[in-house]
Amino acid sequence: MADRFPSPFDITTPPGAEGWRDLYSYSTVFSEDRRDYEESMFWFMDGVHTPEVVQPWDATIMEFAIIVLSQYNTRHYIVPPALGVDIRVLNGYVYLSPVGVADPAEIESRVPPFMERAGYYFEHWDELYAAWMDKVRLLIGELEDIKFQPLPEMEDIEVITSGAGQGSGMELLSQYNRLVELLLKLWNYHFEFLNLGYVAYLDFFGFCKQAFPNIPDQAIAKMVAGIDVDLFRPDEELKKLAKLAVELGVDGAFDGAPGDVLAAIAERPGGAQWLEAWDQAKQPWFNFSAGSGFYHSDKVWLEHLEIPLGFITGYMAKARRGESLERPAEEIATERDRIVSEYAELLGSDEDRAAFAGKLGLARTVFPYVENHNFYVEHWGHSIVWRKMRELGGIFVKEGFFRNADDVFLLGRNEVPVALFDLYHGWAVGVPPRGPKYWPREIERRQAIMKALRAWSPPPALGKPPEVVTEPFTVMLWGITTDSVQQWLGGADTDGGLSGFAASPGIAEGPARVILSADGIGDLQEGEILVAPLTAPSWAPVFGKIAATVTDVGGIMSHAAIVCREYGLPAITGTAFGTKTIKTGQRIRVDGNTGKVTVLS
Repeated sequence: MADRFPSPFDITTPPGAEGWRDLYSYSTVFSEDRRDYEESMFWFMDGVHTPEVVQPWDATIMEFAIIVLSQYNTRHYIVPPALGVDIRVLNGYVYLSPVGVADPAEIESRVPPFMERAGYYFEHWDELYAAWMDKVRLLIGELEDIKFQPLPEMEDIEVITSGAGQGSGMELLSQYNRLVELLLKLWNYHFEFLNLGYVAYLDFFGFCKQAFPNIPDQAIAKMVAGIDVDLFRPDEELKKLAKLAVELGVDGAFDGAPGDVLAAIAERPGGAQWLEAWDQAKQPWFNFSAGSGFYHSDKVWLEHLEIPLGFITGYMAKARRGESLERPAEEIATERDRIVSEYAELLGSDEDRAAFAGKLGLARTVFPYVENHNFYVEHWGHSIVWRKMRELGGIFVKEGFFRNADDVFLLGRNEVPVALFDLYHGWAVGVPPRGPKYWPREIERRQAIMKALRAWSPPPALGKPPEVVTEPFTVMLWGITTDSVQQWLGGADTDGGLSGFAASPGIAEGPARVILSADGIGDLQEGEILVAPLTAPSWAPVFGKIAATVTDVGGIMSHAAIVCREYGLPAITGTAFGTKTIKTGQRIRVDGNTGKVTVLS
C-alpha cells in the first residue's frame, strides 16, 4: 500500500485542456512560486460540494466559502488546534488542505481568546441566532433587489432632471459589484455560527470518547438526533401538498408538463384551494437546488417545477395506499433518550454527569444550525445569485457578446467587470465594442477546455497525509481522518466490499441503484439502496422509499449521515469507491452499525 498520493506537480494537463489555469484565480492554482509549501501539504478533492469540474465563475462560491471558513477559525474565534482550510483548483476540480496548529505552546495560547469569543456566542446563542435569521433574510431581499438592465439607446430624461449625476453604464457595473459583495457577505453569515456548531459537537464527541473509550461514533451522533430544521421544510411542504391533493380529489390531474398539470388542477373542484397552497409553498421553499447549490447548472425547484411535482406524485401514491408520510421522529427521539440515559449511568461521579449533561445540552442547542443554515445560503441565496447572473448573461447575449446566457459562467469573477467595461465603453462612445468578436470564439475555446477536463478522472487526494487531522470541518463534514485516508490509499476491500463511516445504524439488503447526479433520482425504485457520490438536501423525498444509502464522500456530520439518522435509514458515508465498485442491480448489504458494504450478487 502506498504511503502518499501523487504530487500536484506530477499531474499533467488533459489533452485539449491546455490553458485551463488562466481561467481561474491565479492564487488558487498550484504554481512553482509556492511549490515547497504546496508539496508539503495534504490535499483532498472536495467531493462533498464540488464533485465535478467547476466552471470559472462558479469557482467564486468555493473561494468565498473557504476563505470565510478559514477567517472564522483563524481570526475570529481562534480555534486552538486549527487554522484555515486552503484551496486549489487542479484541472478544474477543487482540492482542499486543512492547516493545523502543530506547536503545543501555540495551541495553549489560543485557548483563552477562543473561550472568550466562543463562550460569548454559546451564552447568547438563541438571541444571536434569532438576529442571524433577520440578517440573512434581509440580505436575501437585497439579492432579489439586484437588477440588471440593458443599456438604453438614450438615457431617460429623469436621469437629467433628478440630478443623479450618473448613468446606466455605471449602474450596470455597480449592480454586478453589489451582487459579488452580497455573495461574500452571505458566506460571512454562513460561518458566523457554523464553525462553533462543529466545535461544540467535537467537544462533546471528545468527552464521550474519553469517558466511554468503546463508544461508537454513531452512538454519539444519535444523542443529538431528532432535530426539526428548516432544511426539512421543503420536503414537509411537498407532503402537505400531496395529502391535500388526495383529500381534494385533484390527484388525478398530475400527468404531463408542469403547465398542463397546473392548468388541469385549476379546472377541477378544489383546484383553486390546492393552487393557493402550492403558491404559498413555492416562496421560499422551492428555492431549493437539486444539487449541492455550488453549480449554476444545478436545477432549482422554482425553475423546474417538474421536480417538486414528481415528488408530490410519489407521495400521493403512498397517501392513497394509507402509508405514513412522516419521518419517524418519535422513535428517533426515544432511541436518543435511551442512549443518553444508558451512558449517563456509566459515569462515576456527579461532576462527570454534570459535564456530560452540559456538553450534550450545548451540542443540542447549536447543532440544528449545522443543517439549518444550508437552506438559506446554499439553496435560497445561491438560487437567486444564479438567476441574477443569468439576467446579466442575457444582456451580453443581446449585445452579441455571448450566444447563451449561461456563457457568463465561463468567465472568472474578475473578468466579468472587464467585459462589462467593454460594453460600457462601446455604448458610451457610440462605437462597436470588441466583445462580439472576442467572446464568441473565446467561449468556444473555454467550452472545449471544460469538456476535456470533465473527461479526466481526478485522484481523491494529493500529497502526503498528515499524522492527525484537527480542523473540525475536515473531520466531521468531509470525513477526512487517518482511517479514511488509509482506505483511500489501500483501495476497495479484497473481498469486493467497501468500508466507510458507520453514519446511521441498521442493516439493509437490496438492489443497488447507482446515481451520479440529481438527474437520476427519478429512477429510484421502492426498496433500492441509493449509491451516490453524495446526497443533496433536496433529495429528501427519496428517503421515504429507499432502504439505505451509500456515499463516496462525507463524514459523520455530512448531509447524508444526518438525514439518514433522521429518517431511520442505515447509511455508510465516505466509502471513496462506492460508485466505482458497485453496479446498478447488484444486491448489496449495508451494515450501518459497522460501516461495511458487502456485494452479495
